[in-house]
Amino acid sequence: MLKTTLLNAVQAGAAQLQHFFNGNFVISNKEGINNLVTEADHAAEKAIIEVIQKDYPDHFILSEETGEIKTGSEYKWIIDPIDGTVNFANGIPLCCVSVGLEKEGKMVLGAVYNPLMNELYFAQRGFGASLNDKKITVSEKTEVIKSCLVTGFPYTYLDAPNGPIQVFERLIRKGVPVRRLGSAAIDLCWVAAGRFDGFYEHKLQAWDSAAGFLIVEEAGGKVTDFEGNYYSPYQPHILATNGKIHEELLGVVNGAALV
Repeated sequence: MLKTTLLNAVQAGAAQLQHFFNGNFVISNKEGINNLVTEADHAAEKAIIEVIQKDYPDHFILSEETGEIKTGSEYKWIIDPIDGTVNFANGIPLCCVSVGLEKEGKMVLGAVYNPLMNELYFAQRGFGASLNDKKITVSEKTEVIKSCLVTGFPYTYLDAPNGPIQVFERLIRKGVPVRRLGSAAIDLCWVAAGRFDGFYEHKLQAWDSAAGFLIVEEAGGKVTDFEGNYYSPYQPHILATNGKIHEELLGVVNGAALV
């Protein structure tokens, strides 16, 4: 039943994403530069929450636009109604709906759906990960220098040692291809599917990664913070890889030279 509700919720949100995509909709800006929210974000979020609350009215909800709907439930739904809003607002089809379900502090279900590319990623803890109902696994690359990576840059730049630009430069000066798609949820799913070998980002919110990091883990990958600790979506740093390049890439993120 929980899985059914999750899939119904992401499909409801995706229907709104499709309805508004490349159409006319209201765009506003939240705190910070280029931190957009659109009419479609609100419509998708409303549709997702309605599905969840119809089946589980007592569950805790954390969603990007609404914030927390607190209850005493052991279950928490973590929702990004449209991940990649800047892409969406500019007609770039790299955007998606992301919903994760946490039980007693542990992520147990996750789904990421990009209806514009007809890609639905799903994972259940202990049961693997899939893309459109077909099992997916991470890549087999064993060296960072031979890997294809993906990252994201915060709109509020972090002027700190080993910040986004410094790590990016460290990699690209050695010829490592590093892409930037503009959607952390899609980045994570593409690591899970073996399209990328690793993903790192310096500043995410829980709704950006809650579903995606479980999908990577269930596809056989590894996800940690920048200190190598088990990943929590409630802190900002993420490193997700196929597992085979994890320690090497972790070193690069923390200042080690790539050889």
